[in-house]
Amino acid sequence: MESTMRKLIATAFGALPLGAIKPAGWLKNQLRIQADGLTGHLEEQWGDVGPENGWIGGSGESWERGPYYLDGMLPLAYLLEDEQLIAKAQRWVEWSLASQKEDGSFGPVGTIQSVNQDINKKHDWWHYMIMLKVMTQYKEATNDPRVVPFLTKFFGYVRSKIEAMPLEGWAKARGAEMLLCIQWLYRETGDASLLELADIIAEQTNDWTDVFHDFPYWRKVEEWDWTTHVVNVAMGIKTPGIRYELSGAEVERAAVHRGIDSLMTYHGQAHGMFSGDEWLSGTHPSQGVELCAVVEYMYSMENLTRVFGEGRFGDILEKVAFNALPATISKDWCAHQYDQQVNQIVCNVAPRNWSNGPDANLFGLEPNFGCCTANMHQGWPKLASHLWMSDNHDGLAAVSYAPCTVQAPVGNGVPAAATITVSGEYPFRDTVTIDVALDRQSAEFAISLRIPAWCEAPSLTINGVKQELNVVNGYARVEREWVNGEVLTLTLPMEVRTVSRNLYAISVERGPLVFALPIQENWQLLTKREKFHDWEVYPGSPWKYGLLADNKYEVSLADDVPYQPFDAEHAPVRLKATGQLVREWKMEGNNAGTPPIYPKTANQEFAELTLVPYGSARLRIGEFPLIGEREKAWKKQL
Repeated sequence: MESTMRKLIATAFGALPLGAIKPAGWLKNQLRIQADGLTGHLEEQWGDVGPENGWIGGSGESWERGPYYLDGMLPLAYLLEDEQLIAKAQRWVEWSLASQKEDGSFGPVGTIQSVNQDINKKHDWWHYMIMLKVMTQYKEATNDPRVVPFLTKFFGYVRSKIEAMPLEGWAKARGAEMLLCIQWLYRETGDASLLELADIIAEQTNDWTDVFHDFPYWRKVEEWDWTTHVVNVAMGIKTPGIRYELSGAEVERAAVHRGIDSLMTYHGQAHGMFSGDEWLSGTHPSQGVELCAVVEYMYSMENLTRVFGEGRFGDILEKVAFNALPATISKDWCAHQYDQQVNQIVCNVAPRNWSNGPDANLFGLEPNFGCCTANMHQGWPKLASHLWMSDNHDGLAAVSYAPCTVQAPVGNGVPAAATITVSGEYPFRDTVTIDVALDRQSAEFAISLRIPAWCEAPSLTINGVKQELNVVNGYARVEREWVNGEVLTLTLPMEVRTVSRNLYAISVERGPLVFALPIQENWQLLTKREKFHDWEVYPGSPWKYGLLADNKYEVSLADDVPYQPFDAEHAPVRLKATGQLVREWKMEGNNAGTPPIYPKTANQEFAELTLVPYGSARLRIGEFPLIGEREKAWKKQL
């Protein structure tokens, strides 16, 4: 087929431009806390993204850290409409735009400070890929006319060099990041030559389709490999989806699902992530999970939702966002971990059975390595900007029900301007209110509502009238002539359930939230700085509790969802449970040991335990020994 006839395969959904969705309620507060903490003040306190960074003309760090930081700080600035943050982001954007040379290349000149120095002998494309993602977001937020010509010229440069200097190392593992930007530019311009370049980039990228379709990593990995590095895996899972846009091959969709299944079977953790205290590390609840992987896996799920329109990816996105993300960052957003643990009983400088250093689970400015300090900022902003999408048929699709306001054109013919307001403080509450406002009396279009797999009895009313829900691939499509001022009420009842894990240990879930036993936290200062300090956290209460198999979990809701809901002391939802101390549950090295398969609790008193959302407890037990006989799922089917 001639290149002039080439088109991208249509995706199920389309991303709305940055700024079309504005966060509200607890989510807006979360972004504000982030802006008041590390994201808003990192330049002032951390030299790697300070005035000497190469991406603003300095002679300092010139590789990934500046672009990583901007990839989260820029969308945060525009979502909050924070003029001070926008000005900070603008300085980086302007420098990059002005740095473009006649041949199309741009960015810092000089030695690339790579962690793999052998790559410096070749052309390293990786750090440019991040800045390309920044530019696409900036164009959506501002409609700056310079961006499309800038990207067009750069991709011309890439085409002239890429075969002689192909993707290597990090860039080869993460080539889908460039593919995303090439496809974005194609949708802007219709230039079919971009798809020829996309084919070349796809061919040079690691074959993640093969890795995930026939997954070979069934055990804790003991040595370095590009395809077991946890951040590469978290980014790589979307690669088959991005390749699907080029080919339409169903093997790409199958590879994604088989890959997720395998990751969770062999390396899955209770908070929705797979382990990786640098590379894939098995299912033990004291193995670490890197913060970079958390935010990249979220971004992958956002893109897989866009491509395939399946509710499963939204389910995963919410579980990771509402649990793994807040758990690894202090409640004031002034410190973060490199690695978190599901069973995290102490955060201190100590050797662990990880490939990372002894400070990897500290809370601080840059524990272990600074990549997470730079990259963590994209998590909440990109979630907010992907809460809703276009259904690519003049309607809208809900990806998650965190509070927000959506503005988008809807309807056939002359589109109506719709404003969709989502309230209800989900996921801390189970009822979502969706107000529909139109700039005219009525418009015909569809609203597709994601119905989570964990919800057994969803219900929907429109203006108080009950509606039938037909759920296909995790979505219920409601197509009708909508009248200005109509109100949808979606109820997603959240039942407490336990999930059986390795050696019959259990985790506890309610809706998308995982629940954990909070351990009293004793924060001890380790390194004092002007603003962002390093802390060790030691336990001040017992942690060796198992949960009874016949627990009757009692749900307690606070009157209001607080400004910072991810704070164990002020948790907006709690569970009462019964447990017992498990005397022989021992430490292994500096971690909580394996939860005993047959916990000995004879003569131990029963204790009433209060469980809180996992993301609100920085010391916690999230995977418990099971006391008593496990409820057998197969019995329910007899």
